[in-house]
Amino acid sequence: MLDMTQLDTVPRLTMEVDLQPLQGSRFQTTGFPDLGPARFRRADGTEMLLVESAQSMANRLEAVCWDEAAGEPVAALQAMPYIRVIRGDGSQAGEVLTNSLLESHRINSPYILEGKDRTVIDLLSSEVAGLEKAAVDLSRLARAIFKYDPNAILHGVFLAKKELAGGRLRMTRAISSFVEAEGVMEVESGGVKNDRVDPSGKTNQGFGNVPFHRTEFTAKRITAFFSLDLALLRSYRLGDEATEFLIAFALWKIRRLLASALRFRTACDFEPVSDLSVTRPPGFALASLVDLEAAVRAGIGACQKQGLFAQPAVTEVKWQTKSASKKDRDDEPVVISGAAAGDEEE
Repeated sequence: MLDMTQLDTVPRLTMEVDLQPLQGSRFQTTGFPDLGPARFRRADGTEMLLVESAQSMANRLEAVCWDEAAGEPVAALQAMPYIRVIRGDGSQAGEVLTNSLLESHRINSPYILEGKDRTVIDLLSSEVAGLEKAAVDLSRLARAIFKYDPNAILHGVFLAKKELAGGRLRMTRAISSFVEAEGVMEVESGGVKNDRVDPSGKTNQGFGNVPFHRTEFTAKRITAFFSLDLALLRSYRLGDEATEFLIAFALWKIRRLLASALRFRTACDFEPVSDLSVTRPPGFALASLVDLEAAVRAGIGACQKQGLFAQPAVTEVKWQTKSASKKDRDDEPVVISGAAAGDEEE
């Protein structure tokens, strides 16, 4: 493993890197139907823009774990536990449907907890038995989550199921990131969707020529920020091997994301223009992607030897929809998502 003794008493590890558009100077920002671009002013009056939210960056940091072409985790994570969902009925029975590494709410995915297959609910229930009417023991919960999906420790999870301690089992994000631009200015442009058959057709039905406007931005500076809550990870009391693995895993995610294509949207493609720098603690040197990958592999092996991971590493769940009676539906808790769950993936 890497030498992380410098981080033993540090509450946070914070990093940042400057970005620029891959081509040209314009970029398309994130937007919301009721807000539009997330513009704001800093206290000194500087025009700012939230280019990428913490929710969206969480998705991107998780996506680096998965090899889309192969349909499996990347090579470095092959032995790390996660939960795989397969189709349990119909003509496509047995095919892989999704997994906890890709699902927005990780282990709290409805495809894992809301089907007929109660495998994961039963496993977790046994791990946290006795917490139904007691204060939530986060260390015990962390050990259970770590056993079946360490990725969920880093990105947080909210198990909003009444069978699991009354739906009170919640872990906040340990790794967080966002992208801001400063000194921004609007770039207005537009175009027309042409209908070469009937330019005057009914546009509400998709026919006719439809002019549209487009707002993009330029910026004096674009910065990606990253934060790792070391105090939170230590508070879980998972042991040295598990904690060091999680730190290496988090840093590997960041390095891998920055080394991959940073194409956030169709017209939002960035590249780093500086090395990833540590702002806290001063003087801490970040390992390279190659060294971090080696540390991740070693950490997975160490955790396996300690018996901290599920065996087999992949827990499989069959997705079959269940039909509940009205009484059962009324008794079910509301599955909290979005901002209320602290897991606001876009």
